[in-house]
Amino acid sequence: MTIDPSTLHGPNKAPTLVVIYLICVAIPISFYAGPLYLTTLRLLLLLVTVPLLLRLLAGKYGPTLPTDWLFLAHTLWIIVAIGVNNPDRVIQQAPSVGVEFLGGYVLARAMIRTPGQFIATFKIVALIVLLTLPFALVEARTGTPYIVTLIRSLPGILSVPVVTIEGRMGFERVQANFAHPIHFGLFCSVAFSMVFVAMEGLTSNAKRIGIAGVVALSGFLALSSGALLAILLQMALIAWSIIFARIEWRWWLLVGLFALAYVVVDILSNRTPLRVFMSYATFSAHNAYWRALIFEWGMKNVWGSPIFGIGLNDWIRPHFMNSGSMDNFWLVNAVRYGIPGFLLIAAGWVWAIARIIRRPFNADRRVMLIRRAYVFTFIGLTLTLCTVHVWTNIFSFVFFVFGAGAWLVHWPTDARDTVAKTPAADPRPGLAYTRFPARATARPYARQPNMQTR
Repeated sequence: MTIDPSTLHGPNKAPTLVVIYLICVAIPISFYAGPLYLTTLRLLLLLVTVPLLLRLLAGKYGPTLPTDWLFLAHTLWIIVAIGVNNPDRVIQQAPSVGVEFLGGYVLARAMIRTPGQFIATFKIVALIVLLTLPFALVEARTGTPYIVTLIRSLPGILSVPVVTIEGRMGFERVQANFAHPIHFGLFCSVAFSMVFVAMEGLTSNAKRIGIAGVVALSGFLALSSGALLAILLQMALIAWSIIFARIEWRWWLLVGLFALAYVVVDILSNRTPLRVFMSYATFSAHNAYWRALIFEWGMKNVWGSPIFGIGLNDWIRPHFMNSGSMDNFWLVNAVRYGIPGFLLIAAGWVWAIARIIRRPFNADRRVMLIRRAYVFTFIGLTLTLCTVHVWTNIFSFVFFVFGAGAWLVHWPTDARDTVAKTPAADPRPGLAYTRFPARATARPYARQPNMQTR
């Protein structure tokens, strides 16, 4: 993908720390440091999270957001909840979970603060998907994750376990370079709108659509209903935005239709709308029934320990539910860390997305497209995380992507402000950047926002 720097504001390269982070996510290397089991990603985040967090809270990367404090509070609550329920494991478990969650968010929040950096970052994500596709195609036929097996064959190096799982539709499910096929599918789903929507106008339409198609194909190879749901929902939102582009209130219309559909299903069906949704969001009726059982018994565990949750202990369920797997990220947080733990992470998530949705970026089409891609991605992820759970690298990556768009909360909505801050935008070649307007310019001086908001 060729990016024309003149169409972007600010730096148009991904920061070095972001590149290293994405390499650590894409290449799942782990090892023992004495008694400690570490991954390269976890080691990186252990080194950088605290310094970046302190600078973030000090306002070095722009004004702090309620999400910053809510996510920090969620991390601290994890330590409390595990300390109450599993005091013997708090030192080992709480920091590792906290650093993957908070570290991914803080690193992106601090390092990615302009449209150019955002686009460059997801150019790398798309490149990772493209490079992985040949291995994924072979794995879909053979069932062997060659990237993982190659890493595991190196002396002294460990990696994620090779997942043995039943195939679907005549193909093997592809885990590629992640801990589970679901994780590979989610990684691909994140890149879809970022390529198809955010990069509109930065390359030819044929190339952009082709890359987005490859991303969708890669996500399909995971054969995960959660990943497919995320991609299909993004496609539906893109189609809606195109078909009803002339209707300014088209998104309120869509919200109204969803609300109407919920009421109609609730009235006409003998099942709850949630169970109906589950039946269409899974590959089989058995999976839908099983996830409904998980939700029912998971909520019983939540109400049984509403404050501190059950920590890392096994959850109560019927004897025939042999597997302790809980395919619902939001439910897992409520079960493990109680209602406060769930509310802290959910509130931070919802506040940022709602705030970004409400910002008027119509004067700057590039930022508007980035905002649209970001919102489409997280609407898909919000629902997908109701049907899957994430851990290790993809857990950190989800919140890295979340933090990568946080700059949208404070980015100037007046296109003249961003142009005034960009040296390349000045029509006079060689002129040094100045915060004062040229005397020949008839337009009044545009208010300059605090540079830290970038």
